[in-house]
Amino acid sequence: MRIFRFLALFLLATGLLAGCCEPSLIKTQVPVRPAGQEDVIGLTVAPLDTVRIGVVGLGMRGTHAVRRLLKIPGVEITALCDLREGPVADNQARLGRRGRKPAQCYSGSEDCWKGLCAQEDVDLVYICTDWLTHTPIALCAMEHGKHAAIEVPAALDLDQIWALINMAEKQRVHCMMLENCVYDFFELTTLQAAQDGAFGEILHAEGAYHHNLDAFWGGYWNNWRLDYNSKYRGDNYPTHGIGPICQVLNIHRGDRMVRLVSMDTKPFNGPRWMKMYTGKECPDFSQGDETNTLIRTESGKTMLIQHDVMTPRPYDRLYRLVGTDGYAGKYPIKLYCFREAPAEDVDADHIPEEKVYTDAELDAVMQQHRPDILTEELEALAKKVGGHGGMDFLMDYRMIYCLRNGLPLDMDVYDLAEWCCIAPLSRLSLENGNRPVEVPDFTRGAWQKVQGYKHHLK
Repeated sequence: MRIFRFLALFLLATGLLAGCCEPSLIKTQVPVRPAGQEDVIGLTVAPLDTVRIGVVGLGMRGTHAVRRLLKIPGVEITALCDLREGPVADNQARLGRRGRKPAQCYSGSEDCWKGLCAQEDVDLVYICTDWLTHTPIALCAMEHGKHAAIEVPAALDLDQIWALINMAEKQRVHCMMLENCVYDFFELTTLQAAQDGAFGEILHAEGAYHHNLDAFWGGYWNNWRLDYNSKYRGDNYPTHGIGPICQVLNIHRGDRMVRLVSMDTKPFNGPRWMKMYTGKECPDFSQGDETNTLIRTESGKTMLIQHDVMTPRPYDRLYRLVGTDGYAGKYPIKLYCFREAPAEDVDADHIPEEKVYTDAELDAVMQQHRPDILTEELEALAKKVGGHGGMDFLMDYRMIYCLRNGLPLDMDVYDLAEWCCIAPLSRLSLENGNRPVEVPDFTRGAWQKVQGYKHHLK
């Protein structure tokens, strides 16, 4: 018996029993694609000369969206919807001040959005409601043949993700998550620099959502966001961090995520905020103050995603790329660092400083890699219109541009799926002792159909 135990331990240590360790990986299911459906990678539809939009949810995000959309050529807002009558009336008045035709208005009931989704003169349903209603509204919109643009996160669990994929494939319509951070000027330009080979091959990337929400908790309608964090553990808001780096790593465009593992801290601050805003104790608050998720891809690359909305940590999205020949980082300062030829005389007692490009040198390199979609005129307009420094406007502008020109959108339903799945999969890892979790192939085998990320131009 002792000999058998010793042999088993030896074989395990040398990797000869690696197959026996496979059960530690939590498997996920990829449902069979419904009969008669195909993937929607690279989906194009007939060009829309005018994109008729219905906006659902007219709180802070929705009202700002209306303001931006009215400044984009080829847009007509034909429907407005909110549970409350006041925001609908305010935005209807905004249309009037801009000389636009009145929109059809919906309010007063929790399902009033159903009428908007069925309205004939709506091509695109723009969804800015609370997280819990994102997927139901998008499914209804697509069922009626409308394109769906959904605020982040678009889906909260795997069932919702697969439902959105299946509906988009069934109806052959666009289903795009409104992930604005991929349109940040630094991220856009660094993506282009990576595609140009400036950093060599990207091996590792990092993204995060570090945002102290102390000043915001009381502003969420019906306390929905804090309530969600109290019930669900994991990285519940991953898309701002993971979106830009997934594009750089060509996820489902030649590579794919295959497994992840997550760890978190104890929830120290969440219970305090629940007590402050609800008056009730919440000893079983779920989300930890800090959550870290490590991801490996099919081609052997890694990603680190972090989430922290509970501590005084300064805002950042971490954005970092590590390549064979270079490095890019945005926080706390924007910088590039490239491999330099080694000096002829090396002092063994002195650690040489890396050549880091910041300020004027960085601007020159970024100008060299300016993406085609980011003209100087468009960048100036985006900064003037605003929305998180202009990236919100770029997001809306690109979506409308692609719809008007019959082009694939910059983000598809599989991007939505991959970026949203971090929430339920990190939860699965955390609730099972930090075990690794398999990331489903949401394309169902088509992740190599397109090679490399691309912004389309007419």
